[in-house]
Amino acid sequence: MGLTTFIENVFRRYLPSPFTIAILLTVLTLVLALFLTEPSQNENQLTAILSYWESGIWNNGLLVFAYQMMLILVLGHVLVLSKPMERLIMHITKYVSNTSNAALLVALPTMLVSFFNWGLGLIFGAILARKVGEHAHAEGIPINYPLIGASGYVGLMVWHGGISGSAPIKVAEPGHLHDLMQGVSAASLVGQLPDSISTGLTVFSISNLVIFLVIVTVISLLVFFLGKKTAATPIDLGVYRFKHESKDELVGAEKLDHSKIFSTIFGLLVLGVFLLQYLPALQTLNITPNMLNFFMLGLALLLHGSFKSFLNAVEEAIGDVAGILIQFPLYFGIMGIMAQSGMINQISDFFVSVSNETTLPIFTFLSAGLVNIFVPSGGGQWAVQGPLVLESALQLGVPLPKAIMALAYGDQLTNMLQPFWALPLLGITKLKAKEILPYTLIFMLVGGAIYVAGLLIF
Repeated sequence: MGLTTFIENVFRRYLPSPFTIAILLTVLTLVLALFLTEPSQNENQLTAILSYWESGIWNNGLLVFAYQMMLILVLGHVLVLSKPMERLIMHITKYVSNTSNAALLVALPTMLVSFFNWGLGLIFGAILARKVGEHAHAEGIPINYPLIGASGYVGLMVWHGGISGSAPIKVAEPGHLHDLMQGVSAASLVGQLPDSISTGLTVFSISNLVIFLVIVTVISLLVFFLGKKTAATPIDLGVYRFKHESKDELVGAEKLDHSKIFSTIFGLLVLGVFLLQYLPALQTLNITPNMLNFFMLGLALLLHGSFKSFLNAVEEAIGDVAGILIQFPLYFGIMGIMAQSGMINQISDFFVSVSNETTLPIFTFLSAGLVNIFVPSGGGQWAVQGPLVLESALQLGVPLPKAIMALAYGDQLTNMLQPFWALPLLGITKLKAKEILPYTLIFMLVGGAIYVAGLLIF
């Protein structure tokens, strides 16, 4: 417990809010670019760097990317708040009889759900852990509640390798790779980039599916084992209530907002258009952000059963995206400086000089884990680190899908150390970071060994 208390104190004392970190990283990047890059001809270096920063902030393609990521998070949260998901969560809690099976019943479905959508998995795991705690309290079942809470957070260790992973689904969009690398690398290198990289080569590749299966199996067994070895803890929880539409008398046009028929028809229309528009891509397992969001929109409308219930859930979920909304443009500005000043080329040349085809994915994995501590958003990290990873991979002949997944694995792994995305879970479960950290650190160490082995084997 001493180690986890130390880590929590370090984060609290020396690590400011993610927004402040983004500001500090911006200033650091400005200073480094000023001293490490050559000034352009007939142009003041400081003026040029500030211009790179401003143009990066308002990069149209990256702003679209930010909005796509916000929708993935919001719609995932909205799905959790639907009545069918509530019934599923309540059904799972009925099987809780001790800490071991409670931890397993929370961790396993949370990882599976997170593979589909990280926003869905984050809130699903939090509410499931809370409801398991409430059930154990009501039935007098002794459990270790912090372990249950940690089990509800473990989905954040698999999300970036899943269907909603920022890097894998963004590179599946036609033209994204060229847009990201334009002006960053030499034309000869950019010319080697494909128009897109299908999720069939990243998320749905044999290597990633095997690694995911191993992670799910090992972590499930691990939480079950930890449940047998840990003592029960006191639980004092009220009832967490799902917010649904009120039953007040409806007047006039209000009936449309609450109409199940209207919502169902429109939800089916969205899903029908989804099949019409995306079925060919779906058949080749090529998932893009627009495809995923369109499907979740139709599904959410169907599951909520009325526009009013859907909008209530959106209102509750919208706070999740505050960080993305305000931090992403700052990361885009950092990327603009690094790309246009030549810093990315300098850093990639360094990685190329100390790496080879075998070690570059490992270095990418480790560096991504480190960067995630300071840039806790996977999408923001892809904007900053993605060009560097792509250029290094092209120079060393590392398959691009492997390099992208190495970044994804590193980014997701240190979520078990970085408490930023645990905040919603901590709020719902009423646990403290220091209570779940002992267990998430164990998950991180075990998961890290599996990811490194996977990168070496495949």
